[in-house]
Amino acid sequence: MKVISLHKGTEFSDVYHYGKSKANRTLVMYVKDNGLTYNRIGISVSKKVGNSVVRHRVRRLIKESLRLNGDRFRIGLDIVVIARGTAKDRTFEEISGAVMHVAGLSGIMA
Repeated sequence: MKVISLHKGTEFSDVYHYGKSKANRTLVMYVKDNGLTYNRIGISVSKKVGNSVVRHRVRRLIKESLRLNGDRFRIGLDIVVIARGTAKDRTFEEISGAVMHVAGLSGIMA
């Protein structure tokens, strides 16, 4: 699945304000219906996670996990994934498992 990104701050704010959130130790996921025929993804990794190299690595791992597993999600959602500080030491398998765990908690699995 191609990953279509949320770009504008207002898009992120809408998901934070109107969406539902679920979390585990590694990630927080906000989900909101968007009324479109595709999903849009936003990823947020704050400076609490680490320096720019670490933050970008975590972002790439989350994005790749969403790309590989995106066809298992319902269609028509805006999804924002926020990395917690514990994400910096995780492997791809652990990040991917955390993404699928919070997706299951959010009830977005097809």
